[in-house]
Amino acid sequence: MEALLRPPVELWSTATAFAAGTLAWLAPWALMMPPGIAMATSLTFFGFGMWRGRQAWRVLRYQHHMKRLPKYQVRANQIPVSRHKLFLGKGFRWTQQHTQRLRDTLKPEVQSYVQPGTLYQWARQKEVAWESIPILSLLAKALRSRSRWNPLAPLPAVGGKPALHAVDPHEQPVWMDLGERVGHTLVLGTTRVGKTRLAELLITQDIRRGDVVIVFDPKGDADLLRRIYAEAKRAGRLDDFYLFHLGFPELSARYNAIGNFSRITEVATRIANQLPNEGNSAAFKEFAWRFVNIIARSLVALKRRPDYQQIRRYINDIEPLFVEYAGHCARVAGIDAWASLVEERAGDIKERNLSNALRGRSMEAIACMRLLQERAIYDPVLDGLISAFKYDKTYFDKIVSSVGPLMEKLTTGTIAALISPDYQDEHDARPIFEWMDVVRRKGIVYVGLDALTDTTVASAVGNSMFADLVSVAGHIYKHGIAANGADASESERQRHSIPTISLHADEFNELIGDEFVPLLNKAGGAGFQVTAYTQTWSDVEARIGSRAKAGQVAGNFNTMLMLRVKELDTAAMLTEQLPRVEVFTLMSVSGVDDSSDPGSGVDFKSRNEDRISVSEVPMLTAADMVTLPKGQAFALLEGGQLWKIRIPLPDNREDAAMPNDFEEMADAMRRSYITNDHWYRVTDHWWHAVSEATVESADSSPNSEGQN
Repeated sequence: MEALLRPPVELWSTATAFAAGTLAWLAPWALMMPPGIAMATSLTFFGFGMWRGRQAWRVLRYQHHMKRLPKYQVRANQIPVSRHKLFLGKGFRWTQQHTQRLRDTLKPEVQSYVQPGTLYQWARQKEVAWESIPILSLLAKALRSRSRWNPLAPLPAVGGKPALHAVDPHEQPVWMDLGERVGHTLVLGTTRVGKTRLAELLITQDIRRGDVVIVFDPKGDADLLRRIYAEAKRAGRLDDFYLFHLGFPELSARYNAIGNFSRITEVATRIANQLPNEGNSAAFKEFAWRFVNIIARSLVALKRRPDYQQIRRYINDIEPLFVEYAGHCARVAGIDAWASLVEERAGDIKERNLSNALRGRSMEAIACMRLLQERAIYDPVLDGLISAFKYDKTYFDKIVSSVGPLMEKLTTGTIAALISPDYQDEHDARPIFEWMDVVRRKGIVYVGLDALTDTTVASAVGNSMFADLVSVAGHIYKHGIAANGADASESERQRHSIPTISLHADEFNELIGDEFVPLLNKAGGAGFQVTAYTQTWSDVEARIGSRAKAGQVAGNFNTMLMLRVKELDTAAMLTEQLPRVEVFTLMSVSGVDDSSDPGSGVDFKSRNEDRISVSEVPMLTAADMVTLPKGQAFALLEGGQLWKIRIPLPDNREDAAMPNDFEEMADAMRRSYITNDHWYRVTDHWWHAVSEATVESADSSPNSEGQN
């Protein structure tokens, strides 16, 4: 039995030993000892006193930490970085001993060692009562001060129960093997308990290690953005830093969310996945998928990169696209003077002779359709366009009505230029990035989705980015990161030098969709390592809409870090994975028995006993997760090893790399956006890759319009 919550009785023997040692040293005659023996006796007493003093200090420090833990703050340039390990903070490996100590703090007789004393409570009351009273307000201010000279200073504003970490005052740096990160990491914690600060710690190490770093931040945390910018600057990687922020379009880089794909059907899938699919909405979603797929295939066949602006335009009016593609088919078929033929045929068409579905359509488009049918020109893309063109316009508008509002939101205002960039606009100096180029350049990308302003747009853009990343992962897995046109030796070298891609998804319940699951369970071989942050697991279940699918997502996270959570089901995700342990309880038993024999001379018998009982309890309970102080977490690492950690608070004092405010960072980034880079332009390499994707998609499709 270990007893640390008790009076430090070792101090008595310490004082006695030092007193006796001093007496033997200074006055050996008082002990009737020769000088030599007195010297040896004095040293022996001093040694014994130091040994007992160390034991007393252990008890005193343990009891002090029960009420107030020492502050843990680290400057950014002092964060340790390893090529083989990931630093998580300071802490200790949690064992049965710590469960025993934690249960000991619940006993009523030890509360004076765990809870702040009466004088502390008096100070907290008076600092409020006196704050508006002249003269006494100065005393209240002194009581409120956290100076080391204030014996009644208030506790740090971290809440929780310090005893959860004080059960082991011997902290050590906690490291996680980098090989475990490929199994992905899940961070759970309620609002304002340190998830973003933990993200800063991990992202800082990833940037300095030279990884490709991609950060998704739905809410747009300014401190996190400033930290990423500062670390990119400190690591000399500012030229490879890209800011994509829906809330600051004038500063943001541009990105075409549907312009890159491995299969052409991905364009329709990324858009249709944002639509509701419950009940009758499922049928409309399928119709929307089909017509978006027809438009995307037509644009690619015309050597045009799809974007939201074009999809919206042709969903509303497909005739211009049909006429343009008909001319393309005529050129391929070698039909001369196609424009004259169309004009001549259009003049012969009478609207009264048309079917109801074609009335109101342009005569030019009808002429194109009839000329192509007469010449028996067949093209799978053309066949899909004709089928869409033949629909009654009113009926067509109804069956694609579900995609209209979404496209309207994605193409309205300044955001349209961000996610539907004009590649040929020489006057727009904002760079355009693509994920494969980011990987090749070992770039750093911050994605601020401004979800507080418009959740729908944030979710659509985020999911499209995830889908694009899955496509990139598939390409890297099969072909490596070599660019088109690289020689064979270079391609082979690039195949075996896949960079580490550290993806951090803050508030990932806002982003998760069908695209996120394959990124977790299939992208590890392509170098992706995902760290996801969320508040409760119910947020994920509500977002996905299925408990089974949520369990599928949870099963792909091999490492879990849990800060304070308020939902017991979320806490149980960690506690139910832990074993049960045996704890010891000391029970005092006393009793009296009277004697029934009057001649024995014994009137009664008394006894006093201390009994130790053993009981089996959970190593941690959900209630322990609820009472964690801010900045503290339990980590389940490397196959179920439980660690208790403290996350270091950032110290930005005298940090030359940290911008003072957002405007300073914005000005610096504007200066770096001097001209458009040419690496993202529409090139023959892009068209060659898209052509291969189109052929692959067409070969694998059962028909020209069916889903792949």
